[in-house]
Amino acid sequence: MKEGFSRRDFLKASAAGAAAAVGGGALVGMSSKPNRTSSGTVLAHDGHDEDAMRTVGQVDHEANNFDPMEILTDFDYGEVSQLDNGQTLREYEIVAVDKEIEIAPGVYFPAWTYNGRVPGPTIRAVEGDRVRIRFANAGSHPHTIHFHGIHSASMDGVPGIGAGMINSGEQTVYEFDAYPFGSHLYHCHAIPLKRHIHKGLYGAFIIDPDPEKYDGVAKETAKTRNHQYPENAAVNEMVMVMNGFDTNFDNDNEVYAVNSIAFAYMQEPIQIAHDQLQRIYLVNLTEFDPINSFHLHANFFDYYDHGTTLEPTLKTVDTIMQCQAQRGILEFSFEGFEPGRYMFHAHQSEFAELGWMAFFEVTGE
Repeated sequence: MKEGFSRRDFLKASAAGAAAAVGGGALVGMSSKPNRTSSGTVLAHDGHDEDAMRTVGQVDHEANNFDPMEILTDFDYGEVSQLDNGQTLREYEIVAVDKEIEIAPGVYFPAWTYNGRVPGPTIRAVEGDRVRIRFANAGSHPHTIHFHGIHSASMDGVPGIGAGMINSGEQTVYEFDAYPFGSHLYHCHAIPLKRHIHKGLYGAFIIDPDPEKYDGVAKETAKTRNHQYPENAAVNEMVMVMNGFDTNFDNDNEVYAVNSIAFAYMQEPIQIAHDQLQRIYLVNLTEFDPINSFHLHANFFDYYDHGTTLEPTLKTVDTIMQCQAQRGILEFSFEGFEPGRYMFHAHQSEFAELGWMAFFEVTGE
């Protein structure tokens, strides 16, 4: 991205001009006519309405070493064992690594990553489990891991407390019991905080409720939110981390996405069954913007703010806003709907036009 080329400049540019600006360019704006580069490559509308805003070409997911389609359902349950007191122990290995990633075809970003991907691995445990994270810093700057949830001060992953900042080549261990159940997150808390988060050091952290702690309806509901119970097999679970990328480092994002790749789920719509309950663990880790949002077309969902309740905190809504680090669980179904593509996206139009737009492909009758 050219130095000083802002997202607003980008939106004003023609598709061809924008493509030239990002060096071969991937992001395409609205257009009713085909736009071509000097090489003759069609950049915009090719006769299908859903192609009016999209990217041209393909991101090399193999080179990135992560695929946004796989991130949706890639839960890291850790290495599981039992402590002497019978408590379940889950152990994880996380390494901070500097890595250039492709966030749209031909658009590269010098990221700081956990385990070489943005977002980092989705850590998943059960309420009451002992969680042990061995963290090594192989990056070029001091880093930490700060978990949202309940833990001691020494495990907070912030400068000057406990292990504090972990310098390049050093390592530490974070250890705590998993509480409360819900949809949580983790991120680097090194200074400057906005840069360490924006560069990619964040991920989702899910704690399933322990059904054995509840009775009656609550117990049955908790079972559907716990990966260890067969009832959960009837639910399609997905993790979506909303993020943005400031490609010219002017504190203004040029690219927006869910799970890092602009328009990824327009290029490859998410396949879902019409008669299956859909559950999304939604986390906002967008820097430089006060809020991000999720809007579902042609349907409504129940929302569990922070995921820390077994009953919805909002019912029958189609749009939810989250500030940075806010998160929640969305539940909905397309049962009785005709098959086809159903859009979802940020309801800040600028975010949608710059990459945060996607489709569910509903299958079945």
